[in-house]
Amino acid sequence: MIIKKLFCGLAISLFSISLSAETTLRYSETGPNRGTRAQAIEYFMKNATELSGGELKFDIHWGGALLDYKAAAGGLSVGTADIGSVLAVYAPTKLKALAIGDIPHQSADPWVGMRAMYEVMNTNEDLKKLLKQENLVYLTNFSSSGVQFECSGSNKIESVEDIKGKKIRAVAIYSKVLNDLGAEIVGVTAGEIYQALDTGLVDCSASYLYTVRALKTFEVIDHLSLSDWGQIAGFAIVMNADSWSYLSDSEQKALREAGSNMIDYFARLQVEEMDSVVDGLKTGEIGNKVPVTRWAPEERQRLIDASEKYTRDWIESLNKSGVDGKKVWEQYMEIVARYEKEKEELGYPWER
Repeated sequence: MIIKKLFCGLAISLFSISLSAETTLRYSETGPNRGTRAQAIEYFMKNATELSGGELKFDIHWGGALLDYKAAAGGLSVGTADIGSVLAVYAPTKLKALAIGDIPHQSADPWVGMRAMYEVMNTNEDLKKLLKQENLVYLTNFSSSGVQFECSGSNKIESVEDIKGKKIRAVAIYSKVLNDLGAEIVGVTAGEIYQALDTGLVDCSASYLYTVRALKTFEVIDHLSLSDWGQIAGFAIVMNADSWSYLSDSEQKALREAGSNMIDYFARLQVEEMDSVVDGLKTGEIGNKVPVTRWAPEERQRLIDASEKYTRDWIESLNKSGVDGKKVWEQYMEIVARYEKEKEELGYPWER
């Protein structure tokens, strides 16, 4: 629930009185207060406060203390928190608009993925309407970066054929595709990946480079293959629509701008960490020396092609909601292609 405080300042003239309002937003964060994503959230809050001239403040609850991953979307929609982080995979019905970001496509780059999501979610009226029906307003986006394969023991996944028979930890659409390709999907949380790999509960994990150091999986893996397969981008900061409507225009503008700024900030952290992890595994500088290989382009394309049926499923789910799913998907793909081209031609914003 938003807390508004009014402050009166009496100037030298008895007739000159200024009023300023401070708005405190209760923020529910499902993750812990550590790692690159936590840094990005801290940046977002600080930047929003600065851009609002000090009007916006945040009361953040870390580690799912207020709402966990499964309860986040529902809790935010009813106002348990004003603002917070949500994952579409944990609320596929409520967050089907956001789920577009989880569908594998040609780009696995986190900056491209987050920029494309930020644009489509802020410009497509149908997606905004679907969120509004859940009493939610989109603010900005996270991304997992591309899906890679961390394996322990003698296990390796360097091709589609290698997937069959493997015990793999994966989430969202990626777990469904891997299951279709013959994997045995093991349901463990991110916090349990280390132990699962160490004990042999799983052979491999469909993971992300920027979590290797944070989860210390470099201690228990014996091989990493880079498939750069899609990304989890149905991962956003949203706000309760009632709380949003209570904000002033300047406060809303500050949140939008801070959301855009956070994308570049977080993407830079991710890209730098990803490069550092690959180099560190190859040399052993981050703990253990681990072989790193890259999927052949034709094998990577087979993974993307195997995901196609889930693109059709998402389109159909939007059609059932009264939205032209194919039209939305085509718009999204055009935006992704545009940002991919911009990155290739101009580099990342922080490199220009």
